[in-house]
Amino acid sequence: MGDAIIIEGVTKTFGPKVAVRDMHLRVPDGGLYGFIGPNGAGKTTTIRMIMSILFPDAGRLSVLGKSSAVESKDQIGYLPEERGVYKKMRVGAFLRFMGRLKGVDGPDVDRRVRDWLERVSLADCYKKRCDELSKGMQQKVQFIASVLHEPQLIILDEPFSGLDPVNMRLLRDLILEQHNAGRTVIFSTHVMHQAEQLCDHIVMINQGAKVLDATLEEIRARHDPRTIVFEPANAAGADAVASIPGVRAVSHLGGLHEVSLEEGVNPSDVMRRIVETLPIIRVELRRPTLEDVFIEIVQRGDGVPAGVDESQLRAALRDGAAQTAGAAQ
Repeated sequence: MGDAIIIEGVTKTFGPKVAVRDMHLRVPDGGLYGFIGPNGAGKTTTIRMIMSILFPDAGRLSVLGKSSAVESKDQIGYLPEERGVYKKMRVGAFLRFMGRLKGVDGPDVDRRVRDWLERVSLADCYKKRCDELSKGMQQKVQFIASVLHEPQLIILDEPFSGLDPVNMRLLRDLILEQHNAGRTVIFSTHVMHQAEQLCDHIVMINQGAKVLDATLEEIRARHDPRTIVFEPANAAGADAVASIPGVRAVSHLGGLHEVSLEEGVNPSDVMRRIVETLPIIRVELRRPTLEDVFIEIVQRGDGVPAGVDESQLRAALRDGAAQTAGAAQ
């Protein structure tokens, strides 16, 4: 098996701002990779360099064995961050046109268009103008345009942004289907739980630097569970948990309480002390999420300035998620 994408020492600046810093990355054929990180981390700039929309100041890229995506364009499907369709065109005509641009012609292109529209619940939109569709519906049309020609490599930049939960699930299933068909899939997102549900390999980017490049299994093996979640029988006494040795912080999550542990503390000891301290309905050890891992890496300073405030980082990540949810409304 070869590599669909090779990035070696790539750097991209915009004036004084370093958008991507000395990036090294290999994406194997058939991989399902998630580029994750907060807004402005460098994910989209990296994708645009892979697509030859932008060119690096230093370093080298290879896409499907070619030195430029332009040479492999008919084997690439791309959903850009900026949504856009030819608004005055009919949906069916737009998708037939996009298919022909990618080498799908004759009666086969119309059959594929109708089949795909049926699959995403837009069969009745074939003759509608694109500007008659909602933003979420337009986004599904754009996704069809990116996979209609059955490309070897599919690159999706923030594909879930603007979709409601039902259509997020639909798109997730379609992405997995493309992956299971043997295609290489890369997508970027700042909503980390989406990548956690979908990807088999994670690339974390922060402040232009790659700070993690590993499978989900490897990530979970490296990062021990450091959080306990418990539900007290009586919330009045829950604050007493904060005084248990080894507890760094206690936060409230509705009827649940989340306990962050100090480094080196045995979680089992703290769980036993919680049970001894107050009556509880349940208590469990929660494995770290990708958000937790990202916070830990940034605070440790792996390739980026250390000393970043945790609450500010979490707020930035969750603000991005809230914006995505709001766009779907």
